[in-house]
Amino acid sequence: MAAFIAKQMLGNQLSAVQNVGGGESEEDKEKLAEMERERLEAIREAEERRAAKHAKMEQEREGMRQGIRDKYGIKKREEKEAEERRKQEELMGGPLGEAGINRAKKTPEELAAEAAAAEQDEFTKLKNTIETQVNEMKAKVDQCSIQ
Repeated sequence: MAAFIAKQMLGNQLSAVQNVGGGESEEDKEKLAEMERERLEAIREAEERRAAKHAKMEQEREGMRQGIRDKYGIKKREEKEAEERRKQEELMGGPLGEAGINRAKKTPEELAAEAAAAEQDEFTKLKNTIETQVNEMKAKVDQCSIQ
């Protein structure tokens, strides 16, 4: 134990003294750079092997899960969620984003405006938009003539 501690203490000091004198040569720098590239390449290859191994294992597990689902007539979780979402949309009358749970309730004025808009035909809607545009133009002309 004592020898290990002494080696650690002296080893660190010796390496510090070696680096102080004169610096490294170009060959040493090239060797270190090459070693670093090889190390990074080895790490990348190991990571690829690990990812491939885990993908293979997950594929085998999914095959087993599907076999159990087929055997007992169980639907896959994503299929269940999609089916439940579709049923919710049918009940709500549209996609959940439009009529979501957290959406604020409509006021009676908003409901009345929607009902009136639904009753209007295309010609009436066009007439109303033209009238609003004419009124806006009149307001702009009045502002220009006053200034």
